[in-house]
Amino acid sequence: MRIGELSERTGASRRLLRYYEEQGLIVADRAANGYRDYDEFSVDRVLQIRGLLDAGLPTRIIKQILPCLNRPRTIHFPDATPEMLATLEQELARMTHRAECLLRNRDAIAEYLDEVRVTRDVGGRGGQGGQG
Repeated sequence: MRIGELSERTGASRRLLRYYEEQGLIVADRAANGYRDYDEFSVDRVLQIRGLLDAGLPTRIIKQILPCLNRPRTIHFPDATPEMLATLEQELARMTHRAECLLRNRDAIAEYLDEVRVTRDVGGRGGQGGQG
């Protein structure tokens, strides 16, 4: 598939896809006319990269662990250095902290919305004209 289709299917801009390629995160064959040609696997790979970036991992770490993520739930990283393991442990701790913070914020917003809905329902039935 050409870069435009990969962009549409993944939501990643063409510029971002070219950047991923420059960073060695994805690979494209070149057609005779010089156009990039991506295989079907590239869709999943780009979505995986975006998820890892959204989780806060930098591209330098993503590049190192992507080969280990070719099979779901199976990670084999025979060349892991102590430094890489320490970096991944730090990233895991940082992600865990972010996830806990997001969950607290989600719960606070849900609680607020529940309270607003109850207040509106009670106010609407009580002849308050929907104010609340």
